Amino acid sequence: MIELDKVHVRAGNFQLRDVTLRVEAGQYVALMGRTGCGKTTLLEAICGLRPIHHGRIIVGDVDVTLASPADRCLGYVPQDLALFPTLTVNEHLEFALHLRRRPSAQIAQRTAELAQQLLIVHLLSRYPAGLSGGEAQRVALGRALSFRPSVLLLDEPLSALDEQTREELIELLQELKQSRSVTILHITHSRSEADRLADRVLQLQDCYKVT
Repeated sequence: MIELDKVHVRAGNFQLRDVTLRVEAGQYVALMGRTGCGKTTLLEAICGLRPIHHGRIIVGDVDVTLASPADRCLGYVPQDLALFPTLTVNEHLEFALHLRRRPSAQIAQRTAELAQQLLIVHLLSRYPAGLSGGEAQRVALGRALSFRPSVLLLDEPLSALDEQTREELIELLQELKQSRSVTILHITHSRSEADRLADRVLQLQDCYKVT
């Protein structure tokens, strides 16, 4: 579950005021809005990557407003993917599990499971520079899902992909949605994408210029 209670966040020359929303556990919600209205800023605030100036952020009934990003235990796929150039695909899948000091056998099992699910077994020894856009998206999604977070935040995960790759990733996200094992908040500019994936579609409409 994700709940924002009158959240006020400032970024650059604008601010979002009194943003209130609730995503129930297991729901898939698409967040839409015009370019520059603050969708990514809001996602970063939920992750703890951007401080808020007022309000509360609750994840799974826990107030995480002042918690560090690591302590929020959220899976996050940023728009630029933020893959580490010096890590292989396999090391990306292992990354969050090593941080959480999971046993080696558990890490190996989870990595193999994700590689199978995401169809990237043949890519495990490669580095990001050798991946296509769709392959990189799968790796970023796998890294975000590796430690089985209860909440997944996606910032335009299907943008700039060819039609076939987009369809393949939509199918993967639909499978994830059907499992109801994770609550998903997905930023998109595509209404058809939102209609195919989301249980609900929310519109972020207002940002306020800072004077």
